Amino acid sequence: MKFVYSRYVGVALLAAVLALLPLLASNAFYLDIANRIALNAMVVIGLNLLLGYTGQISLGHAGFFGVGAYASAVLTSQLNWPPLLALAVGALSVALLALLVARPILKLKGYYLAMATLGIGIIISIVINNEVKITGGPDGMAVPPFSLFGVAITGELHWYAFLATLLVLVTWGALNLIDSPAGRALQAIHGSEIAARVVGVDTTGCKVRVFVLSAVIASVAGSLSAHYVGFVTPGMAGFFQSIELVTMVVMGGMASVFGSIIGAALLTLLPQLLSGFEGWESVMFGVILMATMIFLPKGLVPTLHLRFAAEGR
Repeated sequence: MKFVYSRYVGVALLAAVLALLPLLASNAFYLDIANRIALNAMVVIGLNLLLGYTGQISLGHAGFFGVGAYASAVLTSQLNWPPLLALAVGALSVALLALLVARPILKLKGYYLAMATLGIGIIISIVINNEVKITGGPDGMAVPPFSLFGVAITGELHWYAFLATLLVLVTWGALNLIDSPAGRALQAIHGSEIAARVVGVDTTGCKVRVFVLSAVIASVAGSLSAHYVGFVTPGMAGFFQSIELVTMVVMGGMASVFGSIIGAALLTLLPQLLSGFEGWESVMFGVILMATMIFLPKGLVPTLHLRFAAEGR
């Protein structure tokens, strides 16, 4: 009951903040940053379901993001498909791909699982780079504007309203999943897979389903990102993009949906805030991440929550 109450309050606060944010954004640049944060946050929430709640690491989620982006780019620009249909086909393709690879690789644990997922991401990145006739290769390709039921979404403010609504829905869906029997099964797997299996949890099926779900969320965000930016490059599916997504999960807080949003916001904003340190941006970025992990090892949101809870007693 306490979790349900906090879920309502948390989603209501998120919706209120997102509704008020455009009033504080003085120009299109800030709205553009907010849109990029929303796109990253959706991917990170899905990844946190897999990494934070289930304990299954993935270093290849940028590959699923890239497949969604290129599916929309190719189908809309070369075959003139409606953007919404292209997005759905991209998500379905990613779901089938994730389902195909999930069962064999999720039998692995620890470093072996990390290397297997990393390999998937690298393979996807190589295919995108090499299929020059289809994807444009290293040069990338342009993507037409996104339209929803015949209505084009143009301009940062319209995109912000659309992406903010999606972010609230993804957050609500993730919180509902966590509070469901399926979500408790995922957390049981994280605690002890053997114990979860003993009490009757279908550990393999649960891991496969959450892997597919997180991959589909990444694909949808990738498709929307392609239309929003208007251009796709192989870097969207690259290794460093995957590492950045995992870092967002860890920095915001594993097993924390709202931590995912905070982590995505901070790591999307930091490069902009550090632009004044000419030539030292990467160094400062690394120092901040190191300090966060040393002093806030559980991530920002869980650590602060525990600290305030202890002071309130």
